[in-house]
Amino acid sequence: MTDTKSFSKKMRKMWDDAHDFDPKDPMVGLTGKDLSGPKLSRRTTLRLLAAGGALTAAHLTPGFSGMARASGAPGGTLTCGWAGVAEIQTLDPAKIGQVLQFQVTSNVLSGLMHIDSNLVAQGDLAETWTVSDDGLVYTFKLREGVTFHNGDAFTADDVLYTFERSSNPDISIHYKVLGNVASLEKLGDYEVKFTLKKPQASFLTKTLERASGRAMTIVCKGALESMGDAQYGLTPVGTGPFKVVEHVLGQGVVLEKFADYYDPERPKLDKVVIKPIDGVEPLAAAMEAGDIQYIGGNPLAAQLIDRFKSNSDLIVDIKAAPGFQSVWMNPWREPMKVTDFDKPMEELMKDKGFMVRLALAKALDRETYVKQAHFGYAEPGYGTINPAMAFYYDEGIADKSMQAFDPEGARKLFADAGFPGGKGFPELELITTPSQKRNGLVLANIFKQVLGITIKVVPKEFSVGIQDFNNCEYDMRLGGSGGDYDPDDGVVDWMKTTSKFNGSTRDTAKYAFGYFSNAEADALIDEQSVTADLEKRKELVQKANQITSDRVACGFLYHPVDVQVRHKSVNYPAESRIPGLHDLDRVTLG
Repeated sequence: MTDTKSFSKKMRKMWDDAHDFDPKDPMVGLTGKDLSGPKLSRRTTLRLLAAGGALTAAHLTPGFSGMARASGAPGGTLTCGWAGVAEIQTLDPAKIGQVLQFQVTSNVLSGLMHIDSNLVAQGDLAETWTVSDDGLVYTFKLREGVTFHNGDAFTADDVLYTFERSSNPDISIHYKVLGNVASLEKLGDYEVKFTLKKPQASFLTKTLERASGRAMTIVCKGALESMGDAQYGLTPVGTGPFKVVEHVLGQGVVLEKFADYYDPERPKLDKVVIKPIDGVEPLAAAMEAGDIQYIGGNPLAAQLIDRFKSNSDLIVDIKAAPGFQSVWMNPWREPMKVTDFDKPMEELMKDKGFMVRLALAKALDRETYVKQAHFGYAEPGYGTINPAMAFYYDEGIADKSMQAFDPEGARKLFADAGFPGGKGFPELELITTPSQKRNGLVLANIFKQVLGITIKVVPKEFSVGIQDFNNCEYDMRLGGSGGDYDPDDGVVDWMKTTSKFNGSTRDTAKYAFGYFSNAEADALIDEQSVTADLEKRKELVQKANQITSDRVACGFLYHPVDVQVRHKSVNYPAESRIPGLHDLDRVTLG
């Protein structure tokens, strides 16, 4: 029988030890030896979790490792439905801008590192690595004997080729992720050295991991040169556990086991079939009829969660999701027009376009929205920094943000802007995906009830809606981000003037910026990206997040939950359960 008192003391000691570091240390209290591989120790893992604010009591319990194995015999075909999408457009990591795409590529392509279920980077194509004590030099010993799906050998040249390709802004939308890399050198056929400009505690996870399809997801030079970018985007060649054998736009992707994968124990399955399914009822019908056994893709429509939970043939696993969703308001369209977000706040409050934007944000009854649109399965949101980033998340932002729900304040702003009771306000269009139409209608009703205005919900295929968004040719749009594991994912990728989603294909002669631009926020975001002192970085992140909220970069709406739904015959191990991802290499059927 366990001595509870003794066990509690032991947990307290582990907790205290994990948090015993100097936040001003560039390597968050760990030496270069601690961060070197082939595997990170339990102590280092707990320390990194504590430093990131993600350590919980569950990590300290006996036997916790996140390494439970899947039961069931190897072999068989897993059929998956990819939710809320009509087609999977590209699998080229340089072009990927959606979670549902890199959920697929994480099964096909490799990186030097791969995050585990604790969101800690572990070696993938990197067999071992060393880090200098000043945190500037990372030297990687690469796995030997690894081959690409086309038979080409993987060497250091492929790391250099990927770096060069991903550093080119004409090719990769992720080139800024590599901005802190001063140089990359080949030390041998299976050894490379990265030198950073400044210490970056998130380098292994943010820059080098494969999981979210970012800059250093390794691509095959030979395949790209023979296939071309367009075909590579459909059927990329990697070194991962599965290879793409078929990809038809609008029909789906077929993966097959790569027999020469470097780990002979993986993958377990022979084949994975991924079918895009757009629409709530078609997805539910496919799952309940047994046409699919697993759901990936976009977040599951909330009205299905309780329905699936009541089905004894299904398993529903819910975790906090790393992402945010917002109502985007085009600052180049009347009556929301704001061409200068840099004005002092007292001046901005006199700008009719800003008054309208702030009124729309204040009218967002997020609690009601979450209940009606998501059946309670979401968290009201006021910024890009999500609760899964526990250390950086500002628990008090709901009370501090100027976007806090205030119907009387919203109506007064509307009246002061010339639209008392909503009179004279034009009918605006709100773009949603087809699967989000219901959510859009909930929003339209909230705006009608609070401000007396009419919002027309316009469902569009994601590829069409995102093109309008990137071109700045829209009134309002419901959308956001997922797979955000580091503050850079929220503020760098979304809230800088030069962010990759901030009107990326707009006519720059007509529109000086996309949906938002603020010099103070830009400076704070740049500074936090290279700040290794965690407390200082947290302060900078939260300050930037507050500015984007108060100055209404968008109407921040909610943070989603990560819901995994699978048939009870699908054995999914805990070590593969990474929020936002669907790594299928350890899955078995039985």
